Amino acid sequence: MKQRIGLLVAGAVIGVLAFGPLQSRSEAGTGPGTIRVTTVQVQVTRVDLGRAGTSPGDIEVVTQRLFDRRDLSKPIGHSELVCTFVDSRRMRNCRGTYVMPKGNVVVGGTLSYRQFYGLAVVGGTGLYDNARGSVTVTRIDRRPVRDLVGVRLVG
Repeated sequence: MKQRIGLLVAGAVIGVLAFGPLQSRSEAGTGPGTIRVTTVQVQVTRVDLGRAGTSPGDIEVVTQRLFDRRDLSKPIGHSELVCTFVDSRRMRNCRGTYVMPKGNVVVGGTLSYRQFYGLAVVGGTGLYDNARGSVTVTRIDRRPVRDLVGVRLVG
């Protein structure tokens, strides 16, 4: 009996050493770095679910085209941001996705003003699989609405 338990323990140790732990951690496809793009707003849709005007639970959906900062002639991707208002003023909780040629960057957090805000990078797909970091958005033009977006990845 003791010999069987010893063989079982030895087999488990050899298995862990040979194949690694049972739960492996997926690494991000990119290292630390910054992505800078310009967005042009395509559409803003507000869904008024509560009393008339902005109230908790109302939804705002923003779609944008993404452009290389140096070439605004053709889009390189798009983005969607879906926000739920949490008060009757401006505070909203948002989730969004930046769809780029080599993968998606998923962001989330709260914001008050869409003219300048920061969100957390909470993940991604493709090259940005398991990404972490932050995104900062700054309004650079009103007609058409254009923003400068900096995505800082920490690895």
